[in-house]
Amino acid sequence: MQESKQNVKVQKGIVLLSLILFAVKIFAWYITNSIAVLTDALESIVNVAASFIGLYSLSVSAKPRDTDHPYGHGKIEYISAAIEGTLIFVAGTVIIFESAGAIFHPKEIQKIDFGIWLLAATALINYGAGYICIQTGKKNRSMALMASGKHLQTDTLTTVGIIMGLVLVYFTRLNYIDIIVALIFAFVILRTGYSILKSSVAGMMDAADEELLKRMVALLNNNRETNWIDLHNMRIIKYGAILHLDFHLTVPWYFNVLEAHHEIDKLSKLLKDNFGESIEMFVHSDACLDFSCRICTKFECTVRQHPFERKVNWTLKNIISNQKHQLETDKE
Repeated sequence: MQESKQNVKVQKGIVLLSLILFAVKIFAWYITNSIAVLTDALESIVNVAASFIGLYSLSVSAKPRDTDHPYGHGKIEYISAAIEGTLIFVAGTVIIFESAGAIFHPKEIQKIDFGIWLLAATALINYGAGYICIQTGKKNRSMALMASGKHLQTDTLTTVGIIMGLVLVYFTRLNYIDIIVALIFAFVILRTGYSILKSSVAGMMDAADEELLKRMVALLNNNRETNWIDLHNMRIIKYGAILHLDFHLTVPWYFNVLEAHHEIDKLSKLLKDNFGESIEMFVHSDACLDFSCRICTKFECTVRQHPFERKVNWTLKNIISNQKHQLETDKE
């Protein structure tokens, strides 16, 4: 809950910042009459809209779970990111059309030096704010906050490109240069919008986070307990900042309920210590079978049916399988 409050606090700052920077860019366009500056200001309209959408989604995702939403409201962040990615994509398209129009209807650029300083200030502020958003989003696993941060840093790239164009125009007096630079960075914006859309759709479809799974598998291998004979059927679903994890843990068949639960508690503590308290686990305990003996490292076991042959290393492929691990000889 503390992470959700922090996300909302950061996003409120982004809303205010987006409004201020939009006003600064509109003023810069007014005094310079540059079509490239105008396209940067148009892209900032998307920033303003996206920041409000992000704030709304974070406020909703921070709500506690209820009977209608037993897993919480975190999925709203993926919807927010999808809308923001769409807006970024639209902004890139608008910039292309506006720049193309300026080729046929050029305008004289004025007070270029003053415009450059104004845009440089907005670029620095935008990048810094984007960095804070991304780092906070990664820490709290907030898709919406990371999308806002990427958007702000994309806006910075656009602004830097336009500044480059204005600097060249200032020294060469060739007004078409800023249009060319704006077109180049329009395609950068389109690519970023596509990337955010792709990630948000993957989240809504509960696509497996392979990077997260690999980190988790490595952690489990490095801290594997003797009584954790097998671990399989692992699945992870992200709802905003909450990670829902379920899997099957195989323990010795003669363990009673309390002993099996003790092993689950140790495994839960390991994961929470490394991935945060916002992780929820649903663990099903399985009893070992005869074929488990060949891969079991509990050498002091007095009811072993087969000698130990080889330890099976957990991998991303075999840990998500629904089958208990066993040697090939037992499968035949």
